[in-house]
Amino acid sequence: MHIEPGVVEGAKITLSFMTAAGALGYTAKLAMSTIKHDGITPMAMRGLIATFLVFCFFQVLPHYPVGVSEVHLILGSTLFLIFGAGPAAIGLSMGLLLQGLFFAPADLPQYGMNVTTLLVPLLAVDALARRVIPRKTAYKDVKYAQALALSTAFQGGVVAWVAFWAVYGQGFGAENLAQVFSFGAAYALVIVVEPLIDLAILAMAKSLHQLTDSKVFHSRLYRSAA
Repeated sequence: MHIEPGVVEGAKITLSFMTAAGALGYTAKLAMSTIKHDGITPMAMRGLIATFLVFCFFQVLPHYPVGVSEVHLILGSTLFLIFGAGPAAIGLSMGLLLQGLFFAPADLPQYGMNVTTLLVPLLAVDALARRVIPRKTAYKDVKYAQALALSTAFQGGVVAWVAFWAVYGQGFGAENLAQVFSFGAAYALVIVVEPLIDLAILAMAKSLHQLTDSKVFHSRLYRSAA
């Protein structure tokens, strides 16, 4: 989902600073909410682990250029279910930044676009989870349909933002639209695969009862919100 250099240039890139500021500001609000609920140490641990995982998602897992961007297995909904919205948002923003600083400095001018593309869909997942997962249900007990809804919200949001930046920067030309479509089609496979990964990880969590009281994971992972 990295926006390639040259897709958005000049004065147009200013918009990405504004969208990133809004997304990062809301991330800070989520982080403060987590600190208020669980304390600063659990927040820091979860954020650090999520950052490491996101860095690995981008740098270690296979990723392929398709159309206007690259297809990554980001697992945004997985991070949300395991660590919660605040730590997941910190992990996405910091993991992306570290990957750019150490391995892809050419992507740094596009950081505002890329971080917006990741964080806004995560915020949508946070809102959707409150609607599709009953408060009495711990995240370890979510069903495939619920996991699919969260994954679709996240990955669909990623595709929508990539399409927006591509059209915003390059217009509605036939070639540009064809590349946007090919990128979206490639991401459809991720939307199918991610819920299966979510359920596999959650099934593993079910078997690790000794982690029920661990502060490393989101309290909703093992306990209902009711």
